[in-house]
Amino acid sequence: MTKGLPEFKYLTFDVVGTLIDFEGGLKTSLIEIGKQAGVEVDGEEALTLYRQARYAEDAELFPDDLVRVYLAIAPELGLPAEKHFGEKLRDDARQWKAFPDSAAALARLAERYKLVAMTNARRWAFEYFSKELGDPFYRGFTADDTGTEKPDPAFFHQVFAFVESEGASKDDILHVAQSQYHDIGISRELGMTNCWIQRRHAQKGYGGTIEPAEFTRPDYHFTSMAELAAAAEEAAHA
Repeated sequence: MTKGLPEFKYLTFDVVGTLIDFEGGLKTSLIEIGKQAGVEVDGEEALTLYRQARYAEDAELFPDDLVRVYLAIAPELGLPAEKHFGEKLRDDARQWKAFPDSAAALARLAERYKLVAMTNARRWAFEYFSKELGDPFYRGFTADDTGTEKPDPAFFHQVFAFVESEGASKDDILHVAQSQYHDIGISRELGMTNCWIQRRHAQKGYGGTIEPAEFTRPDYHFTSMAELAAAAEEAAHA
């Protein structure tokens, strides 16, 4: 039986795609570059090309890798394959916005749980994302801290070690994420309770996130962070 929401001590979060609208940020930047070059960019096509390029064998840490990704996809989009545009795509991550419900929902959840970020982004980018979200995190783990990226189990095991150092265990964690590939599937394999925030519920496909080999039915399923925060408050008063 799935644990009730009041039973958890920690909520761990994927950040990029769950709390921060990276797809919107990418599309905005690519469309702006297109306007400068006199090219109309289709946002969903750009996300498909991004997804294919992002998971190449020579990929670098995110979002630094956006320079390489841009140079790979620019010809397909009819955009100029110039490094400075790739650097713009990378640097624009500093201005990526949170989903409209993220900051308020996190503030509500922080009243009941310790919030822990688990992001494949580098530390420099995470600091901007955290500020955009209102700096709600009790602790943050980045690709720089772990030396790896989800869905590598090693990333999760470092978080397990952290909560164990505080006298808790992975059973005290609810892992919250939108990516079936990076988070929901592997968290299930590792015996965690998970919560899928289906950000693309009104859209087809997986957008900028790699498609999982198979779909994992989550323990909890919401289409927004606001729904999770409301459910946690309702469960606490039940």
